[in-house]
Amino acid sequence: MNVWGQIWEKAVYLVCNYSPKGNWWGHSPYKHGTPCSSCPPSYGGGCKDNLCYKVEDDRSNPPLEETEESNFIEPEGPRGTKPWSRASKPAPPSLPAPAPAEPPTEDLQKNEVVNIQQMSQLVTCDTKLRDQCKGTTCNRYECPAGCLDAAGRVVGTVYYEMQSSVCRAGLHAGVIDNDGGWLDVTRQGRKNYFIKSNKNGVQSLGKYHSANSFTVSRVAVKAITCETTVEQLCPYEKPSRHCPRLYCPRNCLEENPRLSRVIGTKIYSDKSSACRAAVHAGVIRNGLGGYIDVMPVDKRNHYVSSYQNGIFSERYGRNYTTHYMCSV
Repeated sequence: MNVWGQIWEKAVYLVCNYSPKGNWWGHSPYKHGTPCSSCPPSYGGGCKDNLCYKVEDDRSNPPLEETEESNFIEPEGPRGTKPWSRASKPAPPSLPAPAPAEPPTEDLQKNEVVNIQQMSQLVTCDTKLRDQCKGTTCNRYECPAGCLDAAGRVVGTVYYEMQSSVCRAGLHAGVIDNDGGWLDVTRQGRKNYFIKSNKNGVQSLGKYHSANSFTVSRVAVKAITCETTVEQLCPYEKPSRHCPRLYCPRNCLEENPRLSRVIGTKIYSDKSSACRAAVHAGVIRNGLGGYIDVMPVDKRNHYVSSYQNGIFSERYGRNYTTHYMCSV
């Protein structure tokens, strides 16, 4: 089973069926305290089996015959029916309001865009970092399963020589297991020597000559809301750092565009909603959601507006904010 980007051989889905609906993201379905201590006054202080109940209910409604329990799950209502004003949400950044865009005259469905760009590198068990690490997207790799028995060599411990197999170095460091998965690579410059060791079933070699090195780390995965921005989650810094792999919920298209803005096309301002920008770019589909990778980069002079996949993006024309690219 694929669990937030990692393969778990032994996993099950556990669903809590609350009624009325609850268990929203960021909120607990219960409060700690004495049972029945917060019952509504209309219940008259009644408490039974640690649950609030009205005393007159026992008199007016005879107990019903117990029936077989069903697994009915209350369907989720359409998100478009929710009001856009949310008192509990912080106010959006104080930026100039965009000029209202004229709706296109052609069929809106024709503006569908699909982006299949991969920000993570798909590699084999024997791929060396020296052969693969070219350009700005060489920091994240997706390794296949079964690399424990591959022939790619690993040189070093903690710090690995650039001719090492990327995936087998990840196995040696304990960042991934033999089922494969994602790992992040950070280039560390030259090291005077590399130490051999046997870890996690991988024997690394030693080297006592100066060479360029890298380290590997686990890819963090974070579930976010439709309103989360890259500025909040992973702002651009020097030296650059890795952003977590993000999981977007479905139906972000219906979010309030004033609270979940999209600024730019292909390259977006970091004040944009990460998930709505991903829908706009065609990286994920609105009805499905899914995983995205983002890469913050330095400031940009302007951002281009467009209409794609049901979302109008804004434009901006001065040295405004740092920006990022988005991919699956």
